[in-house]
Amino acid sequence: MVYLGTDLQSSNQVAMKLTHSKEDYQALEDEKDKYNALSGGVGIPHVMWFGQECEYFVLVHELLGPSLEDLFNYCDRKFSLKTVLLIADQAISRIQYIHSKGVLHRDIKPDNFLMGVGKKGNIIYTIDFGIAKEHWLAKQDSRYEKHPFCGTTRYASINNHNGREQSWMDDLESLGYVLIEFARGSLPWQGLKAATVEEKQELVKNMKISLPAEKLCDGLPDAFVKYINYTRSLGFEDKPDYAYLRRLFRRLFSSEGFKYDNIFDWTVKLFNEIHGPQKTEPVVPQTRGPKRGRRKTPSVRGIHKQRRQPKPKLPRSLNETHNPGSSDTAG
Repeated sequence: MVYLGTDLQSSNQVAMKLTHSKEDYQALEDEKDKYNALSGGVGIPHVMWFGQECEYFVLVHELLGPSLEDLFNYCDRKFSLKTVLLIADQAISRIQYIHSKGVLHRDIKPDNFLMGVGKKGNIIYTIDFGIAKEHWLAKQDSRYEKHPFCGTTRYASINNHNGREQSWMDDLESLGYVLIEFARGSLPWQGLKAATVEEKQELVKNMKISLPAEKLCDGLPDAFVKYINYTRSLGFEDKPDYAYLRRLFRRLFSSEGFKYDNIFDWTVKLFNEIHGPQKTEPVVPQTRGPKRGRRKTPSVRGIHKQRRQPKPKLPRSLNETHNPGSSDTAG
C-alpha cells in the first residue's frame, strides 16, 4: 500500500509504502537496498527514510505523478506514435542505467513507470523494485532449471514463461510489449480465457512463441519489428546494445518530423479540456503549473493519511494509488 504523507521538517509531500510487520517486510527492505544502489540516477526516486513505525515497516520516497497506465487509460488506451517514441527513448535509458548498476528489474510494465512532478514533470521514473534481482545472483541461479514465473503475464518475456532465469534482455523484451500495446491499443493475447492462472499463462506463452515479430507489430513501423527480434535474439550473457535500440526509435522520430518538445498526448488532452480545442498545436506548460487562476495539472498520487483515496475521475485528476503487486497476472 502506498500513502500520501507530509515531511514535518520540510512540509513537502512524500510517498509512503507500508508493509505490516507480520507480513514479509524483508521484500520492502530489499527494495530499499535497490533504491540505494540506484541512487542519483535520472528517473530513480529519492529515498528519504526506511524503518519501523508501530506495526508497520515504512519506505518513504519523493512524491511522483501518475503512472503510464493511468495516463494510457486517460487517453482512451491509445497513444500517438510521437508519444510512444518519447516514452521509448526515456524508458530504454532508465533500463540501461538500472542494468549498469547490476540490477534486473524483472517486472517492467506501465504501472511501474511514473511521471515526475513540478519541474521534473516530463521525466519518466521507474519504481517498484520489490522483485528486482542482482545480475550476479541471477547468473548463479541460471544453472538451475524451471524457475518460478516472476512478474506480469501480459508483459513477461518468453524466457520467463519457459522457466528460465531472467537477464538483461528480458527487461527489454517486456518493454517492447509495453510499447506495442501503447502504439496499437492492446496486445494479441489480452482477453484470453482460462480456468486458472497457470492455464492463462500457458495460453499467453504459446501465443507469444507462435507470433513472429512481423505479425505482432503488424501496422507499426519497422523499428518495432527490429526491436522485438533483437531483444528475443539475445542470450543470458549477451549485453544489449542500448544505443542501437534508441537509434531505431530516434531515426523513426526524426523521419516522422516530430519535435523533441516533451508534449505528450495527455498534456494536449488536458490542455484542450480546460481551454477548448486548439486549431494549432497549443503552447502548454512543460514543467511548471499554469499561473494565476488556471488549474494546475494534477500530479499527486496515493492515499491521504491513513485512508485509501477513492479512484479519481479523470481528468479532474490524473492520480491513482499505486498498488505494487508483483504477482499481477494481467493477460
